[in-house]
Amino acid sequence: MKTPIHPVSRRSFLRNGSAGLAGAALVSSFPHIVNAQAAKAVRIGIVGCGGRGSGALVDSMKADPYVELVAMGDVDAAKLEASHKNISAKFEKQVKVPDSNKFVGLDAIDRVLATDIDIVFLTTPPGFRPAHLHKAINAGKHVFCEKPLGVDAPSIRHALEAVKKAKEKNLAIQTGFCWRFNVAERATWKKLHEGYIGDIRAYYGTYLTSSPWQPKERQAGWTDLEYQLRNWLYYTWLSGDILVEQAVHSVDKMNWAFKDAPPVRCTALGGRVQRVEKEFGNVFDNFGVMYEFPNGGRGFIFCRQQAGCSNENADYIVGADGKGQVNGFKPLHVLEKTNGDRWFYEKNGGEGGVEGPRNEMYVQEHLELIQSIRAGKPVNNGEQLAHSSMVAIMGRMSAYSGRTIEWEDAINSKESWVPANIDTIKLDAAPPEPVIAVPGRYKLPA
Repeated sequence: MKTPIHPVSRRSFLRNGSAGLAGAALVSSFPHIVNAQAAKAVRIGIVGCGGRGSGALVDSMKADPYVELVAMGDVDAAKLEASHKNISAKFEKQVKVPDSNKFVGLDAIDRVLATDIDIVFLTTPPGFRPAHLHKAINAGKHVFCEKPLGVDAPSIRHALEAVKKAKEKNLAIQTGFCWRFNVAERATWKKLHEGYIGDIRAYYGTYLTSSPWQPKERQAGWTDLEYQLRNWLYYTWLSGDILVEQAVHSVDKMNWAFKDAPPVRCTALGGRVQRVEKEFGNVFDNFGVMYEFPNGGRGFIFCRQQAGCSNENADYIVGADGKGQVNGFKPLHVLEKTNGDRWFYEKNGGEGGVEGPRNEMYVQEHLELIQSIRAGKPVNNGEQLAHSSMVAIMGRMSAYSGRTIEWEDAINSKESWVPANIDTIKLDAAPPEPVIAVPGRYKLPA
């Protein structure tokens, strides 16, 4: 894996990743076919046919009736076939995948990219994402890239090289940070950036859930690597841990509120309370992170995956001149000034509030990707994807080590969880040892 020779500075990493999304027009969730170019089929291939990848395919087909799925790849043949069957039942006319374009194995990425596709969906475990992104851009394909962009700092630096190359080749990179495509969130963050409650002083984001799924029992014939791949959520080299893989959505919304300015430093806690058995690999089940931003503001991210506990996915914002609360799933979007004035996105009984438009944010991200390609101005949100991924990784680094982490040290870190041969790794290869970090004892590379 390549790493830059020179250290990365805060200024050179990125500052304005949110500019395109935060100011984007609130376009409709439904495509408008306005010319012959718009009616041309957009051919899609996918690598990673699990729930997230299959869901992305459904969203893209809902976004544009001229999307065609023509190639699929996964390490698990049964998962690929199940995905193909389910999507075909919903979008029979848009699924055109012959058996010759169904690829099984760790080299499925190469074989999918060799087909005649316009866009590739990268929805495998995140540990593979930088390598796959490089291959996709080298092959001249537009990309829908799920979050996070990588699981450690060397991976993010490597991925940023592909982001730069995509810009040079005028190729799209769309992200899976869905909340930036929700019109209610866009309207709320626009008010925040306009200073409705003043300069942001504190941001508290929660992602408190149960475990998404339990580890799968090992089957006869599985290699050690295959076992880890089928339980990828529970291995840091594959998922990045829960802060990086799941709660990165909350990290991204926090970054968005602070206008994507890199944090100065962070201090984090975390550990394994329920996940004490070996089958849970080496990931934690809870994190609490405090980020310090250049304006003196603080961001707090609390996340956990523990059964039997209270769940919440919400955001609480404190500004110099007021406060706000957001819960996109309820929905609830309200900002309140210290003088008592309130702004609501939703109607709020007798207190007023103008009901804003609604959209399907998961569809919106694909709609904007496809529209940008049709218009000859491919969107590239790769830097913003890299930034929020790296901020989450920084928090994990602090929790694993028990140390306060400076941003400059985080982005230039040599801590690497991903095998050096990830580009060509085979199923019979020995996977990384699942080392469980003990805060105060786990040492980050110098």
